[in-house]
Amino acid sequence: MTAPWLAIVGIGEDGAAGLGEAARAAVARADAVFGGARHLALAAPLIRGAALPWPSPFSDAYPAVLARRGTPVAVLASGDPFCFGVGARLASLVAAGEWRAFPAPSSFTLARARLGWAAEETATISFCGRPLAAAAPLLQPGARVLALSADASTPAALAALLAARGFGATRMRLMEALGGAAERVRETTAAGFDLAEVHPLNLVALEVRGGAEARVLPLASGLPDALFEHDGQFSRREMRALTLSALAPRRGETLWDVGAGSGSVGIEWMLRHPANRAIAIERDPARAARIVRNAEALGVPGLTVVEGAAPEALAGLPAPDAVFLGGGAHLPGVIDAAWAALPPGGRIVANAVTLETEATLLAARARLGGSLSRIGIERMDKVGPMHAYRPAMTVTQWAAEKP
Repeated sequence: MTAPWLAIVGIGEDGAAGLGEAARAAVARADAVFGGARHLALAAPLIRGAALPWPSPFSDAYPAVLARRGTPVAVLASGDPFCFGVGARLASLVAAGEWRAFPAPSSFTLARARLGWAAEETATISFCGRPLAAAAPLLQPGARVLALSADASTPAALAALLAARGFGATRMRLMEALGGAAERVRETTAAGFDLAEVHPLNLVALEVRGGAEARVLPLASGLPDALFEHDGQFSRREMRALTLSALAPRRGETLWDVGAGSGSVGIEWMLRHPANRAIAIERDPARAARIVRNAEALGVPGLTVVEGAAPEALAGLPAPDAVFLGGGAHLPGVIDAAWAALPPGGRIVANAVTLETEATLLAARARLGGSLSRIGIERMDKVGPMHAYRPAMTVTQWAAEKP
């Protein structure tokens, strides 16, 4: 069996001295060593071949590495290359026998070791190339979160976001250059953040604390309506919970939210698991812009918004695992286009409040199978000085799984 030509080497702030014997040998025998300028400087005493800084744009790095296939190559990464690093991507591009990894402790591992936090009880997130808004789902009272910063400006920006969402009392530990001679740990709160001269290599440890005004996202489906910006045309809390239940989200799946309105169903689909994706299709420009704002505010800025009308706007989209027709189900060709895009086992759910759309769903059920439910919801309302239940519009829901 041919020996691996690619070494993926994790290096810490302690540099070459912190590497094991096998990792040191892999760097020393490489004809080419790729890495960031900081990584190459840390490993400089070991490098015998060409030291090659990552190209810009970074996407060009992978072809540059693969162009040297068959010759000894080392790639340097921070700490654990498979923790928000280049390791997984490189490993996916070459056969299993062509590479070997030499991980070092990640920044998260070092931080937990300094804090005494258990890995299984600590959430992690990276803001390297990712928006701060993605932290929102993690902001649960009492939660412990380790957040990897993009640069020196991230901690202050994160503190501002926490304070704005009502989590100003959150305990923040700024942990800089962990594992190196410049290591430093400082403590503050989100509301009182005033730390200066922040090292660009840092992470933030959060012990989440919120007041009565804190915007905590419930873990159940059916978020309060007040959390969404809308114009009145959107799936209300109870129907949203029932719709998510019928859609049955699973890890890593993609949803088409057709006629998305406020984007509420797609947003809640993504909140069910960090690996879930949603594409909101909305023909009204004002509503499409509102979906973007809602996704940002509710911690899923990765939601994709496509401005256009179905079925034309569905052409060329990434294939869905599930489709929700919140609007436009009565339009010619919409149900057929959505059904055709689904793989076997894919789910489709459509809600109707008008008789015309209900008739369309009856016909769809006759052709494609599935089940129909009629859902009535009544909410308490004032009637003069007293109270009574006021019925909302009855909803007919069609749900089907593609054989």
